[in-house]
Amino acid sequence: MSKLACIFPGQGSQAVGMGKDLAEKFPEAKKLFDEIDGIAGRSLSQLCFEGPDTELKRTINTQPTILAVSMVAWRCYELQGGPKPAFVAGHSLGEFSALYAASAFDLQSAVKLVDKRSQLMEACPKGAMSAVIGMAADKLEEITKEVSKTLGEPKVVIVANFNTKEQLVISGDPDAVAEAGSRAKAGGAKVIPLPVGGAFHSPLMKAAADEFETLVKTIDVKDAAFPVVQNVDAKPETSGAALKEKLSRQMPSSVRWCETIEYMLGQGVNTFVEIGPGKALAGMVKKIDRSANVYNVSDAQTLQETLAALKETAKV
Repeated sequence: MSKLACIFPGQGSQAVGMGKDLAEKFPEAKKLFDEIDGIAGRSLSQLCFEGPDTELKRTINTQPTILAVSMVAWRCYELQGGPKPAFVAGHSLGEFSALYAASAFDLQSAVKLVDKRSQLMEACPKGAMSAVIGMAADKLEEITKEVSKTLGEPKVVIVANFNTKEQLVISGDPDAVAEAGSRAKAGGAKVIPLPVGGAFHSPLMKAAADEFETLVKTIDVKDAAFPVVQNVDAKPETSGAALKEKLSRQMPSSVRWCETIEYMLGQGVNTFVEIGPGKALAGMVKKIDRSANVYNVSDAQTLQETLAALKETAKV
């Protein structure tokens, strides 16, 4: 039998105006935005709806606003009768939305955690990231290990995001990322430097991750209502204690997104609903498996279209 998974986007999916339509069309969405603003102690909703774009792109604002829109979109999906997923997963930041959707922690904990995470990541040591297109993961990992060994600590670089078979991201010390990028280019790959100032999901995040872990330990993480496939190992988990332990390791660890989708496909999932701003994850899923059904919920129209399509699919 075919199964459904709900997936939640990460940093990079932000856009001025996100969530505004949901807040205008659904009173419960407006109410939830107000609650989130109250917990955050600032108007995240205004940033979502009005920007400006320069502020929205700052990590300290990007992460909590994407979380807010994703949680609101999930609430609308639930209240409008969206079918329960067999699994949930989120890309990097999106994992917090997935854990909220699975009732592993409450609204206050979600906002508090992401607020701290965004502060730590905004203030993290200087680093660099580059997308690498068209090179096998094992070959790129080989290059990053060689460069890290040649340059030595602290000039390390790793494969930080395994997005699809062909779309990878390297992260680390700027010199190491540049050298690994040059070697990847020489090997036939396309390399695109990303507009970030930090080495996200690399060992350079260790100090920030240790501080974040201290906060995670104070949060009550309950057993999940449905399995959450987490970034660090692409394995499903429902135990609150295990979810908490893996979450504390997420920041300096690679995002194993391709494996996450492949795992769910292997469990019979053939329909993925991206919940939150943008369609980046839907695009990745299609690159991993062209036969998968993908939908997104980012505003009132896409919500109704997705629910109608899922209803039709259920009849088949």
